Amino acid sequence: MSRETMLDLDAEVVARARRLAAEAALPVVTLAKAHTTVAVERATLRLAGITGADTTHRAGDVPWVNRVVDTVREHCGLEHGSVLPVFHALREHGFGDLTELAEATAAGQVTFTVPTGKAAERAAKTARVAIAKGMRRIDRNRAQRAKLVDRIGDPAQRPWIYLIVATGDIDEDVVQACNAARAGADVIAVIRSTGQSLLDYVPEGATHHGFAGTYATQENFRIMRAALDEVSKEVGRYVRLTNYASGLCMPEIAVLGGLERLDMMLNDCMYGILFRDINPIRTFVDQRFSRQVHARAGIIINTGEDNYLTTADAVEAAHTVTVSQLLNEHFAHEAGLPDELLGLGHAFEINPELPDSFRMELAHALLARELFPDAPLKWMPPTKHMTGDVFRGHLLDGFFNLAGVLTGQSILLVGMMTEAVVTPWLSDRDLALANVRYVLNAAGRLAEDFRPAPDGFIVKRANQVLGEAVDLLERVVDDGLLTAIAQGTFGLMKRPPDGGKGADGVIVKADGYVNPASDLLDEGSDR
Repeated sequence: MSRETMLDLDAEVVARARRLAAEAALPVVTLAKAHTTVAVERATLRLAGITGADTTHRAGDVPWVNRVVDTVREHCGLEHGSVLPVFHALREHGFGDLTELAEATAAGQVTFTVPTGKAAERAAKTARVAIAKGMRRIDRNRAQRAKLVDRIGDPAQRPWIYLIVATGDIDEDVVQACNAARAGADVIAVIRSTGQSLLDYVPEGATHHGFAGTYATQENFRIMRAALDEVSKEVGRYVRLTNYASGLCMPEIAVLGGLERLDMMLNDCMYGILFRDINPIRTFVDQRFSRQVHARAGIIINTGEDNYLTTADAVEAAHTVTVSQLLNEHFAHEAGLPDELLGLGHAFEINPELPDSFRMELAHALLARELFPDAPLKWMPPTKHMTGDVFRGHLLDGFFNLAGVLTGQSILLVGMMTEAVVTPWLSDRDLALANVRYVLNAAGRLAEDFRPAPDGFIVKRANQVLGEAVDLLERVVDDGLLTAIAQGTFGLMKRPPDGGKGADGVIVKADGYVNPASDLLDEGSDR
């Protein structure tokens, strides 16, 4: 499929759009590099091997990593990072491992201080050795994924079929996920329990009581990955696993995903800010670290531009999706993610009552495909205009699937006729998968025959959206990205840089800040 000339995009306009995105992102990257967060520090200690939770706390289980980081902050601050005080205390008190240190911390037996001189050098060296061990586990998982894909095989065709499970019980999720794989799903996304993105800790262990989803925990990741490995052998293709590296624990969940060989993770540059009211600076700091982890782990990120179109009009706001894609691309590249791991998002959300709505959907999808030819784009199904008429909904999903085939999308999230109305039944999922299979089989390689008229509606609409995106990027550069977010530029949500949840978890780095995890990630995945 020749994507370079189908829309006749002006190469200079495209290049200008990317230059503007880079210019808009630069101050935010600089800000992210100058700060750490409690979540980054916890993620670093998780890489060093800390696991488990304090089960004696009267308010419920408290992860040991939270207990340690909170105590370090109370005793000596986090401006120099957590590893110097933690590994200095480990040596000074003669603890066997970080779990012993955490237990003593909870009992009030440890006073943390920031070491200097030779003591600081020893602490940093010991920490690097421990963190490098965690990195090697991530590296082995990446290599294991490649071996399994080579041995078992990839899906025979694109787009990959992406299906959600969300029971709240990890054991039931396994049953549904394996049956979905047998029915044709290539990617299984385990939806997180409602509200987990606003928890400033990651629960421990297997869980069975989530709300409209299942808690993201390391043990749940392990259980689902093991189950999908087994069903992958059965169906003869490697079935990928997705979860959500977003919210207040974004860096930690990214690390846990790498440690348990997840394959995709939701990770968007502005989603948490706009739709969960998480502090913008906290989000950008956490995101940069998490994306470095994804790059190391070979995890495909999925961005969340589709969400803008659930709050803003999909025609009038189409250019904001393109702007966000360009920003997500730049932030991803800066963090080390190559195009093949950049699952930029977009959606089929234009009101179907509008004349030429399908033609506009094709224009927007083709624009994304041509702007990012090497990215595994994730195409989202209609939700906003689902009415409860299941026949109309099933037809809309069929049109969505056809648009995905015609425009060469990479990852197709399965739309269901009851989407956004009720929680879909298993039978709804089965019908939805049948819909996808029919379209993919019937349309086949129809994209090879699809060429919009050079001066036609689709080409003109795509170029119009690109032009509007460039105009908006110019304004974002002039005003600053944080100001643009505060003004409601994206998704109509106004989020000031000093507001939002988790703002108190942001710390300005001191000159002597030490974090071997950041150093190892900066050095690249070959170290």
